[in-house]
This record gives sequence, structure tokens and C-alpha cells, in this order.
Amino acid sequence: MKRTLFFTVLCIIIILGLLAAVSCGTSSQSTTPPPATTPTQGSGTPQTSAVTMQNLAFSPAALTVSVGTTVTWTNNDATTHTVTSNTGAFDSGSMSKGATFSFTFNTKGVFEYHCNFHSGMNGKVTVQ
Repeated sequence: MKRTLFFTVLCIIIILGLLAAVSCGTSSQSTTPPPATTPTQGSGTPQTSAVTMQNLAFSPAALTVSVGTTVTWTNNDATTHTVTSNTGAFDSGSMSKGATFSFTFNTKGVFEYHCNFHSGMNGKVTVQ
């Protein structure tokens, strides 16, 4: 439990650092998602990946990860969003600006998800 909390906090710090760096740059509308972290196989370190919600879209919209990876979604929009599995596997509930939601994918498969409030917001996590 402490290890999961540590990596969740670490992921949030990385995302906040990236957001601070982006805000110091130009005011361009294009956005670059934070990089996914994928340690070497066998390192014993849990894997994490990040998805942002911005401009009414998930970025990246499609993500491929290994079994055991924790994905953290961060809402960067001023509007409320959800991260809701199409099959009921996970649901973040309402997320206001700055909120995060994490889910660890422990089984292989394709997990499609959406925002309950915005029909055009769809994403997919493929777990290998």
C-alpha cells in the first residue's frame, strides 16, 4: 500500500513538473502528453503511465502497457470529467480540474473507457 501511494505521489509530482514547464513556454494550443515511464523488464519497479484530460480529449487516447502497470489520469481542463470503463472495470467518479485517478491493470486485454459527461472523449488501454 505504501509503495503504491509512493508511486502515485511520484507520478503526480512528475505531471505537475511537466505542467509547470509547459506553462512557462509559448501559449500554443498544441499539447504534448507527459511521457509514459516504462522501466526495464525484471527491474522489480512498478510501471506507470500518464494520461491527461485536456481540450475535451484524453491524451494519449490509446495506450499500450504491460500487466501490472498503473495508469494515472489527470484532469487539466476547467470542466469536470470522468474516467469510466465501458465494461465497469473502473470508474473515477467526477474529477474537477487538477484531480487525478489511478488504476492498476493486472490482467491482459483491451480496456476501453470514456467520459460520462462528454460523448466525444474516449480512450483505450491495451494491456499486454
